[in-house]
Formats: sequence, C-alpha cells, structure tokens
Amino acid sequence: MKLVCQNRKAYHDYHIEDTVEAGMVLSGTEVKSLREGKANLKDSYVLIKGGEAFLFNCHISPYSHGNIMNHDPLRTRKLLMHREEIDRLSGKAATKGYTLIPLKIYFKDSFAKVEIGSAKGKRLFEKRETIKEREAKREIERAMKSRKS
Repeated sequence: MKLVCQNRKAYHDYHIEDTVEAGMVLSGTEVKSLREGKANLKDSYVLIKGGEAFLFNCHISPYSHGNIMNHDPLRTRKLLMHREEIDRLSGKAATKGYTLIPLKIYFKDSFAKVEIGSAKGKRLFEKRETIKEREAKREIERAMKSRKS
C-alpha cells in the first residue's frame, strides 16, 4: 500500500466513527499525478446523490508532462462502492451532525483507493481536550525514555 496523501486536519476537527474503502473513477493524467504524490484532501467531502457517491473539492494537480488533454484539478470524481456500503453511509450522513470525509488516498494493487470516514464535528473545547491529552502522553513517554537511559 503506497500512501499518496492524508487528511490530518480531519482527525483534529472530527470524531471519526467508521471507515470505508472506495475506488475512484480517474482519467489517465490523474493517475500519473497521484503516482507523483500531488493530491490534496483539504476541504474535500463526499456526497451521495441518486444512489451514487461523489468526491468533491479533492485537488489533484495537473500532470507535469500532460498536454492539452490534462484534467481539471478540482473536478467531481465518482466513487466506486457496493450498494450496501453506499446505503449504510447515506443513512449515517442523513443523521444530524454527521458528514462523510475522505481521510486518505493510496494505491492498493495498482488501483487508486480513497478511505472515507463517517465523522461528527468536534466543538472547540473537545479540540483543546484532545491537544491536552496528546501533550500529556508525550510528557509521559519522555519521562519513561529518560528513566530507561
């Protein structure tokens, strides 16, 4: 599995409850650009319309050696998933406060995949609490490491 890009901000802004893997419908230059690692998931989201899932605002840079047939960087991309997965995710997304966020793009067996998480937004005090927990964990690890030496 070769990781192309990851949405780290999603883990800071949302509680991720469950994840699903989906394929993407891409053009040739998009695949080549992904292999170069030129993608960005910031501010991207997934919507389900008419029983199909679509990825919005995912920026895949134009291929460096592309010609006039290069792709639009912010185009809407269709996601390939089983019907049961789409129905389950649409039920989650319909619940108040939940949204579908792409977490990472990677290659698995030469196919480009995107991991989608159903997420619920954190409030400001929850974000601060998460930061405090992380800092405390680091301090404990530092103390244990210095004690071992």
